[in-house]
Amino acid sequence: MSRFANVVERLADTIETRRGGDTSASYTAQLLADLDRAAKKLGEEAVETVIAATRGDRDGMIAESADLLYHWLVLLAASGVSLEEVAEQLEAREGTSGLKEKAGRKA
Repeated sequence: MSRFANVVERLADTIETRRGGDTSASYTAQLLADLDRAAKKLGEEAVETVIAATRGDRDGMIAESADLLYHWLVLLAASGVSLEEVAEQLEAREGTSGLKEKAGRKA
């Protein structure tokens, strides 16, 4: 497994340990307890990542991408969606043209 995959898996496991935790002591527990807030934070981080990219801010892209991935993992957990389910969806799309896959969604 790649270093990236290992880090993401460890982070997802850590996020899961915060479920039901003390919301006064854990930001992650706060987000897990409030799906709307978790979703909004993911959107905010996505916008910040886009801004860094369009500015050519490499360091910003790295930092904002880390924030984006963290908030994405929190939202998945808050929504009851596992990384395995996302992986299955990605595997199902392998070898399919992105244009063809998108056209198939509209049907």
